[in-house]
Amino acid sequence: MNKILIADDNKQITSILASYARKEGLEPVIALDGAEALDAFARYQDEIVMILLDVMMPEVDGFEVCRRLRKESMVPIIMITARGEDYDKIMGLDIGADDYVIKPFSANEVMARVRAVLRRIQVQEQQKQNVYAVSNLQIDLDKYVVEISGEEVPLTKKEIELLWTLARNSTKVFSRENLLDSIWGYDYFGDSRTVDSHIKRLRAKLDKYPHDGWDIKTIWGVGYRFEVK
Repeated sequence: MNKILIADDNKQITSILASYARKEGLEPVIALDGAEALDAFARYQDEIVMILLDVMMPEVDGFEVCRRLRKESMVPIIMITARGEDYDKIMGLDIGADDYVIKPFSANEVMARVRAVLRRIQVQEQQKQNVYAVSNLQIDLDKYVVEISGEEVPLTKKEIELLWTLARNSTKVFSRENLLDSIWGYDYFGDSRTVDSHIKRLRAKLDKYPHDGWDIKTIWGVGYRFEVK
């Protein structure tokens, strides 16, 4: 059975989420601190299909757990934060989380987000051919690695997914809303500024490398397009 890792130092929360996860056909693995979460993932990583990860945990906090996991795996991660501050949300997404929920929450809402993320990833897996190359750019979605002229570019998960979506559909102009739906999902609570800020950071990183054969273009009043020159 597919497993879901639930990491939170509140035993009542883990018990409730575990009960609802079983109804979704997922076998819960419980961790009460960050160190336990890392150990549990190392033990069951081939079976874990989703992680619910609390931000504020003893031993190792959720942000650090997410960072460490992203060095070895692209398993979906939903961050759980009690603060609801924009900083926490942006930090979680930037280091590789797929979504977030804010305490207090309903278990039904959490499971809806789990289903949405798993659905989105399933669609992406069905649609993608795992490696795309043009000019001196290569994007490998099996490894989540982007290379320019053979040199690896340090990008976040969302930046790679943005670049992949644009590059694989180079004839299409994507509105900000298109990209929000494609990358963050239809139920994401952010706005178009999320796309703009990610595009800005992505461009800044790509511009450190020569890429005369391609570029990300702004189509004023519409959105963005990947241009092959």
